[in-house]
Amino acid sequence: MSNYSKRITHWLSGRRRNQEEVPSTVNASETRGTDTTKASLVINNVRLAYADEEMAKKLWKVECRGEKVINVSPADEKNLPPRPNKHEIDAGGSIMLPSLCHSHIHLDKCYILDRCKCETGDFKEALEVTAQAKRNFRFNKDDLLLRGRRLIRESVECGVTSMRAHVEVDTYVEMACLEVALHLKEEFKLACHVQIAVFAQEPIFDTNVDVEAGPNYRLLQEASETAEVEVIGSAPYVEATIEQAKRNIALILELAGQRGKHADFHLDYNLDPTSEPLIYELITQAQGLRRFWLPPAVDGASSLPRKRITVGHATRLQLFTPAQWKELNSLIGDLPITFVGLPNSDMYMQGRADTDKPLGPPRSTLRVPYIARQYDIQMAMSVNNIENAFTPQGSVDPLGLCALGAAIFQSATPADIRILARAVTLTSKLAMGIEPPRGLCPEKGDLSDFVIVRGSESLAQAVLNPSHDRTTIRQSRVVAQRRTTTWMILKDPRGLPVIRPWYRRIKWL
Repeated sequence: MSNYSKRITHWLSGRRRNQEEVPSTVNASETRGTDTTKASLVINNVRLAYADEEMAKKLWKVECRGEKVINVSPADEKNLPPRPNKHEIDAGGSIMLPSLCHSHIHLDKCYILDRCKCETGDFKEALEVTAQAKRNFRFNKDDLLLRGRRLIRESVECGVTSMRAHVEVDTYVEMACLEVALHLKEEFKLACHVQIAVFAQEPIFDTNVDVEAGPNYRLLQEASETAEVEVIGSAPYVEATIEQAKRNIALILELAGQRGKHADFHLDYNLDPTSEPLIYELITQAQGLRRFWLPPAVDGASSLPRKRITVGHATRLQLFTPAQWKELNSLIGDLPITFVGLPNSDMYMQGRADTDKPLGPPRSTLRVPYIARQYDIQMAMSVNNIENAFTPQGSVDPLGLCALGAAIFQSATPADIRILARAVTLTSKLAMGIEPPRGLCPEKGDLSDFVIVRGSESLAQAVLNPSHDRTTIRQSRVVAQRRTTTWMILKDPRGLPVIRPWYRRIKWL
């Protein structure tokens, strides 16, 4: 065991012995001593996201046990209230979707906007002020813990039951972010699968003449030895030269492959038509390491990929022509590659050079429905950052991305609505390496992870105008509820007549 692994184990054991009880999304008194594989749940009077209109209007009953759906049938006709002491909930006619997923989110850099002095708001400044804020992370792990806990809790309340959590490892933070992520992974294991991705945001080559990777890469190697780490990632665009960026890709693919981890890249984050798209280099390198990404055929049939490669941002691809997209699809072939669009960050950060042009900055994020539909490329969407210099705006709710996407992608047809919904549920899980259900509607044998979007009765409503109230279900257990309390005054409290505006006093003929 390395020195860093020993430090992680020691710190975690101390936290478990000494931590105070902190309110969490899951009620510990209800779950202590239980076996989640035996949990059972009946969800009655629920609508499902069938493409057929008549099927979508019907009410259904979904029965779950352990991690799986065991039956889907028409709802009970008598419409009786849930029986006491039975694991049964009434959806009240609301729609239920596969649970939401963060396929790309930064656990350590959330909620630090107040520590970043932003003057221009551009990408260079965001890198600089975030690096400055990071310098204090390893000296205040409790702060990391509180911010990370808030992000996970609010995400679960939205309906998220799985997330790829990027945590940085470099000479600024050392292993502090990883240590905290390991603690939070354990703390929230009942409510959410926190998949830890150790991530090199800083260059892994110290200077522009280095041919050997420096201390940041050695720290990444150390971190990847931790069994709970499932993903290794980097941002090749931060390297000083294009040659070092390509070497960055090669080193990460080799390391991930050798350690049996997924690979995740922040790649091609620009809109410069003169820049070389590094996606081609990634594909070439991955094809040369096929043994890591594609298992050998068994009895003449290929089995599912062992591990996956995920590409985040990739805004440079927005400049591709139809011919280039077709070529890209052909080059990817059977490689397990998924792209993750990050609209909140991409739209905020990219395209600033066009500010003074008549139409202003372009739509600088991957067109998820169009690319998925037109070129049959796996396209997910994710939140990325919360309240930092890279993304000062937006919430943790993945369904919020769907509503935003409908506008920026001009995509509100029934077919595109389904792609948007899949992008934050099924395709995002695929990007994480989780084998997702076959469709948006549950079938026998599917995972029993869901979100009930309370008050939304159709897929279109859930995607285009999602309600705030949610019920989150993981492995046949309700792990979070979010409810809205509202009130308003309809009469003057002093009993005086309320003077209505003129258009309310007119009797229209």
